[in-house]
Amino acid sequence: MYRFLAILNFYKPFVVWSFIVNIIIAFFNPYVVPAIFTKLFLTVFTWYYVSETSNKRKLTLYRNLGISSFKLFSILFIVDCILTVLFLTLYKEFI
Repeated sequence: MYRFLAILNFYKPFVVWSFIVNIIIAFFNPYVVPAIFTKLFLTVFTWYYVSETSNKRKLTLYRNLGISSFKLFSILFIVDCILTVLFLTLYKEFI
């Protein structure tokens, strides 16, 4: 459970950006499958950005907890997909 809370703590700075991307996706193309592919692309880009820049130090804590960078970002992708699907469902329902 502590590992999952640590992963959510890593995701906290990305929540606002994810919500902004959700709004942009909903405005242009409010379908789930293209949104998930967009989120996959952005997750891979974020993984590359974090692992190849000076932000690599942030991953040290998660490695010490026994969480690989692949596992970290795959769980982030799953959580982000759940939030995206919920947001797009609510968007299509009410707008």
